Amino acid sequence: MNCLVLSAGGMYGAYQAGAWKALADVFQPDLIVGASIGAVNGWAIAGGCHPDELIRRWLSLPDDAGRYRWKLPKTIFGGILDSRPLERAIREIYESFQPQVNFALVVTDLLKLRPRIFQAGQVTAEHLVASTAIVGLFDQVRLDGRLYSDGGLLAAVPLWAAAELGATRALVIDVLPALPGLVAKAVVGAMRSLSSFHAVVPGGLEVIRIAPPGLLGPPLDAIRWNRKNAEDWIRAGERDAVRIKHSIANCFERK
Repeated sequence: MNCLVLSAGGMYGAYQAGAWKALADVFQPDLIVGASIGAVNGWAIAGGCHPDELIRRWLSLPDDAGRYRWKLPKTIFGGILDSRPLERAIREIYESFQPQVNFALVVTDLLKLRPRIFQAGQVTAEHLVASTAIVGLFDQVRLDGRLYSDGGLLAAVPLWAAAELGATRALVIDVLPALPGLVAKAVVGAMRSLSSFHAVVPGGLEVIRIAPPGLLGPPLDAIRWNRKNAEDWIRAGERDAVRIKHSIANCFERK
């Protein structure tokens, strides 16, 4: 089973839209798995969003979608940034598409410090919001009595989830080859050290990975929408995908 795996990475996710534009005509996944912004892009792709439409949506985000006002958290699970404009954009994506291929996203059970997979029939707009709820920055999301956080908290690339769901070949578009900034590294590192979860990927899973050579921008750019950045990252994703497009076509054509 061929799987498209989309990593976490905040606004760097524009890179995934560019890469998908280059690859949509040579790779048709049986399953799409995403974490954080990868879940949002994945939901749109699974719903039949044309690559040009996905890019258009990235370039026409409302100005306030990535410009946050500071706020005082009401609880220890609250965030210091008001993410409601971004949440509105995510809900609009959810309402515009319904998966036409198998889809799954990852969220993090914050109290258990364990990731959890939700598949298409279980996913609501709140699950997409939860998967993008960066701990400490945005409010964490309560669903069915559980508190959920960003799906990339314990593993930015949900390759383990693809394997668990039966994937035998995976095309990974990873926009976060390293954590941006010392604070992010410290917080995420602490969370991962406290968790009993370890992302294990079976050796038999064939993987092709597309990723930028390094961070796409400074840490703030990962949470702050900027049209020029989005344009640059879309071009970078398309360029990097084109370089290995032939290899991808050959790999995923094999039975």
